[in-house]
Amino acid sequence: MSPLQDVLQLRVRYSETDQMGTFYNSRALEWFECGRTELMRRRLGLSYAALEGRGVFLPLVEAHLEFQGGARYDDLLDLTTTVGWSGRAKLRFDVAVTQNANGKPVVRGWTIHAFAGPGGRPVRPPAWFVELMPEAPGGRLKG
Repeated sequence: MSPLQDVLQLRVRYSETDQMGTFYNSRALEWFECGRTELMRRRLGLSYAALEGRGVFLPLVEAHLEFQGGARYDDLLDLTTTVGWSGRAKLRFDVAVTQNANGKPVVRGWTIHAFAGPGGRPVRPPAWFVELMPEAPGGRLKG
């Protein structure tokens, strides 16, 4: 089955750049969050606020970044985010950030998120969420 994927465009803001004129390295994780939340909203039909409203949280448990090129103020970027299972109770979001104008890579990496309840304790993914994922039996794909 094809991966669950979404492409989001973002423009580098002035506040995201450093003294050298390129994006500051910590911004990559913020961009990854934008890609992750929009993928969930647009492809799963579930905002993160709605997920939390149902008592389910996705705390970050692991992250990896590979810086491949620069991005400057006002550059238009494409964030391609793909989600899949990482084991039985975690989600892995892979993200590739490229320059919209020429496709040159900027940063890529992944984050892994566990399922947790309101108190932060690990929980199994709820059946209603599992059904949203396309590789799950009976899963559906919005889009």
